[in-house]
Amino acid sequence: MILYNTLGGTRQEFKTHEEGKVRMYTCGPTVYHYAHIGNLRTYIMEDVLEKYFRYAGYDVLRVMNITDVGHLSSDADTGEDKMLAGAKREHKSVMEIAQYYTDAFFSDAEKLNIKKPDVIEPATNCIPEFIEMVQTLLDKGYAYIAGGNVYFDTSKLDNYYVFGNMNEDELQVGVRDDVSEDENKRNKNDFVLWFTQSKFEDQALKWESPWGLGYPGWHIECSAISIKHAGEYLDIHCGGIDNAFPHHTNEIAQSEAYLGHQWCPHWFHVLHLLDKRGKMSKSKGGFLTVSLLEEKGYDPLAYRFFCLQSHYRKPLVFSFENLDNTVQAYNKLVARIAKLNADGEPDLEAAKPYQDKFKEALDNDLNTSLAITALHNVLKGDISDATKLYLIADFDKVLSLGLIEAAQAELKKAAEAEAAKEAQKDAYLTEKGITRAWVEDKLAERAQAKADKNWAVADSVRDELKALGIVIKDSKDGASWELE
Repeated sequence: MILYNTLGGTRQEFKTHEEGKVRMYTCGPTVYHYAHIGNLRTYIMEDVLEKYFRYAGYDVLRVMNITDVGHLSSDADTGEDKMLAGAKREHKSVMEIAQYYTDAFFSDAEKLNIKKPDVIEPATNCIPEFIEMVQTLLDKGYAYIAGGNVYFDTSKLDNYYVFGNMNEDELQVGVRDDVSEDENKRNKNDFVLWFTQSKFEDQALKWESPWGLGYPGWHIECSAISIKHAGEYLDIHCGGIDNAFPHHTNEIAQSEAYLGHQWCPHWFHVLHLLDKRGKMSKSKGGFLTVSLLEEKGYDPLAYRFFCLQSHYRKPLVFSFENLDNTVQAYNKLVARIAKLNADGEPDLEAAKPYQDKFKEALDNDLNTSLAITALHNVLKGDISDATKLYLIADFDKVLSLGLIEAAQAELKKAAEAEAAKEAQKDAYLTEKGITRAWVEDKLAERAQAKADKNWAVADSVRDELKALGIVIKDSKDGASWELE
C-alpha cells in the first residue's frame, strides 16, 4: 500500500512496526460545540483508511482522544479556552458541555457510518499520565518552568519543523486566532505543557501537580493517550491538515523527547472542506452540521459519498448544488443495485479481478474516487447478479455507503407502494360492485377480439371499462389495467 506521508512529503510504501498490526491514532473532537461537516470529512477519510487496513488483513488498534479540557482558541497557547467558552455560552458546567457534545459527535458519526475507534479516551481521564510525561521531560532537560507554567524547550531539538516540506508561513495556517506574545517563553515556538498561571482565573477544571494547581496544555494529551494505549511505537497518526502545525509538530517534539526514539513514522492529513467563504470553520459562524443537512432533507450518507468522490489530499469545495448532484448519483447507483436478482451463488473466481481493481485503487494513496469507479465497473461487468451483489457488499465493508441496505429499502418502498396501489384498486372495484376476475375476463375478451381482428368488439370492451374508470395499458407483454 502506497500512502502519502506528510512527514517528508512523499508517497511511501506503508510499513508497520510489527508485521500484520497497525497502531493508529486519530485526533478526536474538542467537545465544546457540534462538529461541522468540514471536521467530519477528516473523520470519514480516517474511517475509510481504518476499514481498508482491516479489509487488507491487518489487525488494527485505533485510539482516539476526546478533548474535554485545555484546548485554547489559539494554537499559540493563547486565546480563550474553548471548553470554558462553550460552558459560558450555554450556561452549563464544562463537563455537562463535554458530555452533551461528545454524545452529539458520536451520533453524527453513526449517521455517517463512521466506526467507533477501539479506544476512546477523554483527556480528563489521563491527568496522572500527563503529569508523569511532563515531569519526565523536565528531568531530561527538554522542559523548563517559567511564570508558574511548564514549557517545552524547542531549542533542544535539532529540527523542530519536522514537516519540512511545508515552510513556516504555510505551517502557520494552523494558528487560527490572534497570537499574543508569551513573555515566559525562552523561544517563540516553545509551548505550554502544564498551566498553573493563565489569564483564566476561573478555569473550571484544575488538578494538583508538582508545579501547583493547574491543567494540561492541549498538545500533551494526544501524546500521552497514544503512548498509554498504543505503546511506544505508533504506525500512523491522522488528522486534519490544520493540525500539522503546531499541534502535530508539538506532539512529535514532546513524544520523541520523552521516548528517546522515533515515535510515529507516518502522518496522514486530510485537506480542508471549502465553501464560498473559504475553509469551513466554527469561528466564522453559520457552519453546517449533519443535523442541518438532515433538516434540509439530505441523507448523511449522501455527504459521505460526496467526500469519497474526491481525494483526501485535495481541498473539497462544498455547495448544495454539488451535493444535489451527488444525491442524484447515489440514488441512480442504488436504483441499479435494486434491479439485481439475488438468486444463486456468487462466482468467487469471477469476482477476484474486480476485487483486485478495488484494492489497486485504495493501495494507490487511498484513491476513493477510483474505488467508486471500481464499484461502477462491477455493475457494468459481465458477471452474474449474485456475484455483483457479493462484490458490492464486499466493497461496502470499506466504503460504508449502505448500498445493499438502501437498495433493499428501495425494493421495500416499491413493494409497499405497489401493495397500496393494488389495495386502492380492490377498494374501487368493490365500490363499483365488480371483481378483478370480471375485469380480467374483459381483458381476455378484448385480446381474443384483437386476435380475430374484430376491432369493433375490442373498442367496445375498452370503452366499457373506461366508463367504469378503468384504463387499459397495452405493452409488448400484453394488456394490463389501471384506475383513471
